[in-house]
Amino acid sequence: MEQVTGLREERYSSLAERAYAEIRDRLIMLDIRPNEPLDDDALAEQLQMGKTPVREAIKRLEVDRLIVTYPRRGTFATGVDITDLAHISEVRALLEPLAAQRAAERATPAERQELLDLADRLERLDLTTTSNHDLIYYDAQVHRAIYKVAGNPHLEDALVRHHNLATRIFCLFLDRLPAVDGHVSEHVELLRAIAAGQGADAGHRAAQHVKGFEVAVRSVI
Repeated sequence: MEQVTGLREERYSSLAERAYAEIRDRLIMLDIRPNEPLDDDALAEQLQMGKTPVREAIKRLEVDRLIVTYPRRGTFATGVDITDLAHISEVRALLEPLAAQRAAERATPAERQELLDLADRLERLDLTTTSNHDLIYYDAQVHRAIYKVAGNPHLEDALVRHHNLATRIFCLFLDRLPAVDGHVSEHVELLRAIAAGQGADAGHRAAQHVKGFEVAVRSVI
């Protein structure tokens, strides 16, 4: 997996949590390709940890529909079905604006400052020279931050799962997609609207962002 200096410092409560996050990101960024087998031993060696946290992570990733285990065959990354795009977008179109609005309403002063710092760091990126792979990684970090600040763990779980699935579709066409930098730069004003407590504006920006994602993918199918 290409090493990326993230916009946010990741903190993990356990080895299993780190294994889950790192394998999840390899799956959604297609560094582990769709339908590719997963090797517990190899993953444990790559992550420099024992097999137990890796196996715990794999159980969680099955629930997320990112991997599937077949009796007597093994564990594989799930396939990417482009026909799922409409279903995923339908859910995100409803829930992403809600999360943005709730984040704008509920964010603590410390969280608002964190979102502003995130916007500043994103704005300082040279988006024209940053690889599409890194840009999509940053996209995921921003969305996860917003979901967390929204303060509803059930909403967060649903959105993380659907954003992960959407990102896999996005990455499938990454080398053909136009204006990925523009898609990611939309986050700057979205983050600032949330930090300013502008719920209606944040919700509108989130809705347009999701719509733009679907339109971009459909333009290259």
